[in-house]
Amino acid sequence: MDASLIFPLVLMVAVVYTLSQMVRIVPQGEEWVVERLGKYHTTLLPGLHLLIPIVDIVGYKIVTKELIQQTREQEVITKDNAVVIISAVVFYRVTDPGKASYSISNFESAVGNMTTTTLRAVIGGMTLNESLSQRDQIKAQVAEKIRDSLSGWGLTLGNLEVQDIRPSKNLQEAMERQAAADREREAAIMIADGEKKAAIAKAEGMKEAAILDAQGKLEAAKLEAQAKVELAEGDRKAMVIVTQGLAGGESAPHYLLAQRYIDSVKNLSNSNNSKVVFMPADWQQSLAGAVGSLGYLGTALGEKK
Repeated sequence: MDASLIFPLVLMVAVVYTLSQMVRIVPQGEEWVVERLGKYHTTLLPGLHLLIPIVDIVGYKIVTKELIQQTREQEVITKDNAVVIISAVVFYRVTDPGKASYSISNFESAVGNMTTTTLRAVIGGMTLNESLSQRDQIKAQVAEKIRDSLSGWGLTLGNLEVQDIRPSKNLQEAMERQAAADREREAAIMIADGEKKAAIAKAEGMKEAAILDAQGKLEAAKLEAQAKVELAEGDRKAMVIVTQGLAGGESAPHYLLAQRYIDSVKNLSNSNNSKVVFMPADWQQSLAGAVGSLGYLGTALGEKK
């Protein structure tokens, strides 16, 4: 190549490079940190900017869109010595590119580590049941603790969500065994309670039956006693009538004696053990006296009417 053409070519390349270093276009969603002579100078917002070549250089290109940092799963020991596995997702944004560039070497890694250690501290102050049931409280405590640190790094916390929290595999198996034992115990209690209620119902039924039977016997005894009283009263009234009707005569004693005599003979004849019935020698005179007394009684009763 001709030497006369080399110089203009080199000059053209130098001009193009200088223009490329002087004119910069920052895309939307980014902010560039400019260093002048190795020191922070300014932050370029999205748009067209002019820099001094060689003196000004772009040190960092910071993404200002919301960033997502997912923490790794980690095993954490609760206050009651149970092991749970937890992970979280952090949403944040760079609001001060200068701080984000110079206050910490790698803010993305810092956000992840800060969230992980804060989760461990918060879960360590809770019991197993609290850690599994109070996600909102865990989220609020972790967010409150890391917000100040992120602000010092030029970051603003958007949101924090507990992605997953669960017991460890061994603890989960132990909880399943405990739940099965609890179900068996509840079933045994229900069966025992049912048997108890059935026994009580049976006892109450037997009690009511016994009471009803006793009441029935009492009523029967009362009726029988009342019948005996009424029968005795009838006999008494009959005796009174006979006595009044035959008062002053000799037939009343004969009548009563004859009536008792006839009844005794009748009972003796109806007995299963009776094979021979002995009759007194004067049974005819006694029977005649009884018949006469009965006839006289009928006459007396007729006159009373």
